[in-house]
Amino acid sequence: MAGYNRRMDALTETLRQRVYALWDALAERAPTAEGALDALLAALCELVAADDAHWLAAVRLPDMVAGDPVHGWRPRFFHYLRPPSPVLTQRVAEQVTQLEAGVVDITTVRNVALAGAFRANRLVDLAGEAWFADDYYRRYYLEQGRADAIWCGCPVSADAEVYIGLFRSAAQPRFTPAERDTVAFVLRGLRWFHRQSLLGRGLLAASAPLTGVERKVLQGLLGGRQEKEIAADLGQSPHTTHSHVRGIYRKFGVNNRAALMALWLGKGGAG
Repeated sequence: MAGYNRRMDALTETLRQRVYALWDALAERAPTAEGALDALLAALCELVAADDAHWLAAVRLPDMVAGDPVHGWRPRFFHYLRPPSPVLTQRVAEQVTQLEAGVVDITTVRNVALAGAFRANRLVDLAGEAWFADDYYRRYYLEQGRADAIWCGCPVSADAEVYIGLFRSAAQPRFTPAERDTVAFVLRGLRWFHRQSLLGRGLLAASAPLTGVERKVLQGLLGGRQEKEIAADLGQSPHTTHSHVRGIYRKFGVNNRAALMALWLGKGGAG
């Protein structure tokens, strides 16, 4: 932590002001609002001249397989800044399948080994120079038009984390330690954003992930809208909206809006 603090002290005042402005802008909008994640990822890309970014939510399952190299951690939600190509979607599915089979790349193993602590690493930080000659790097990075990455792990709870990846093509130089530390500085102050993003997707306290419609209804509830107003906003009947509200309450283990708000604000037992 002392080394991290020294690196943060080296950030220029101009950069600090840009980061503070980003934090203020994010605080003005709900993390579950349409485009909120994209705004964060786009701002990170602009700060360090990255080509693309991913946001990944992961949870730790209680029934770990013996010898599991990632200790029960599993991806549950992917969000891409730019629409993924069919090949990228296929490669991500391959990696998930391999993970279930216990075949995990060293960059993932070393990143997950630090679960519970905030961290930011470049690929070379995680694996060293020799790894860049590996078939995994060729298949899952170079063939996707990516030559380098910064990965940040952001703990939200003991069993939930957010991973953010920023990527550059071979036409650009590798990320520098200073650029890695800039990304770390931005994300280190956004645990609240990640927590609410996970809550809004039913990945932190809910018994099952929320559907897309449920997420929109939840946004209305948290914004103080009445059920009939939410129904009108979404073009639903009040009966349909009420059914979604009951489903949301059931998934979060609460009985009313007040209990849901308490959970959202970090005051509920289920959170």
